[in-house]
Amino acid sequence: MMTEQENLTILAIESSCDETAAAVVRGGRNVLSNVISSQIDIHTVYGGVVPEIASRLHCEQINGVIRKALRDAGMSFDDIDVIAVTKGPGLVGALLVGVSEAKALAYALNKPLVGVNHIEGHIAANYITHKELKPPYVCLVVSGGHTHLVAVRDYRSFELIGMTHDDAAGETFDKVARAVGLGYPGGPKVDKAAREGNIHAIEFPRGEVRDHPYDFTFSGLKSAVLNYINLANMKKESINVPDLCASFQESVTESLCVRTINCAKELGIKNVAIAGGVSSNSALRAKMQAECDKLGFNCYYPEPIFCTDNAAMIGSAAYYAYLDGVRDDESLNADPNLALGVR
Repeated sequence: MMTEQENLTILAIESSCDETAAAVVRGGRNVLSNVISSQIDIHTVYGGVVPEIASRLHCEQINGVIRKALRDAGMSFDDIDVIAVTKGPGLVGALLVGVSEAKALAYALNKPLVGVNHIEGHIAANYITHKELKPPYVCLVVSGGHTHLVAVRDYRSFELIGMTHDDAAGETFDKVARAVGLGYPGGPKVDKAAREGNIHAIEFPRGEVRDHPYDFTFSGLKSAVLNYINLANMKKESINVPDLCASFQESVTESLCVRTINCAKELGIKNVAIAGGVSSNSALRAKMQAECDKLGFNCYYPEPIFCTDNAAMIGSAAYYAYLDGVRDDESLNADPNLALGVR
């Protein structure tokens, strides 16, 4: 028989960027439904996310997505204990759609409301795939907007160890993909092309930040790739796209893995996780797993569906926030620049 905590059922909403999502999550780790309405096809025309279009589409989709999440879970609003929503970081207009919807539902249904940090949601995605995972562990959060190295001390205790000083890893993938003509979204397309290439074909730099051994920088790598392309074009030389993608991806994944593993070793933590959209990258997963295996560490990463933006991860993070006493009210607002660990 399940305890009251294990039976706690959360309706979660996510709208921080270009996915309108809703999910029903029970006990923080059991996903009863997970509905995502993606806008990728629309934004592909523009080569990236257009914030105004994203916000408008969230308004059009959000009610239907929530209804489907409830229907897929075989539930009604009466079966829901808590309403959860991403409050930041993200695109402010997009966030406001989700926050406004969640506040209205919580008020109308007289249900508790919990605002969730999007980055904490990505971290919590690992609890869905790995029911056995518990803090402490080191988590690398890599996406189009974030590159964070985090020591997860407890379910609600996060220490930011390192972060990017310029481009996020996912943003760099998108820019390189655009430069070689692969289009948007860049991450999956670079990953696919790289499988046919030679990681040693081109020696691209591994960026380092002086006096900050766990911080990241990708602007130099991006410039090196663009310079390589421009020089080849000037010389009218053909570019081997798979080799370029493989060599570029090797530089990124090596930078990510080296810092993550070194951090875990220094902190004496043998559990390592990755999260965020880039955590679905096959080369990153393989390299991180191999490095952990060498040291006898445990390596965790979510199923691909929980790597990109989704509401199930928000429901998981909200579960632990709710148990920690978090309750929001009508003053809850979107915060596009919300920092990790800020309550």
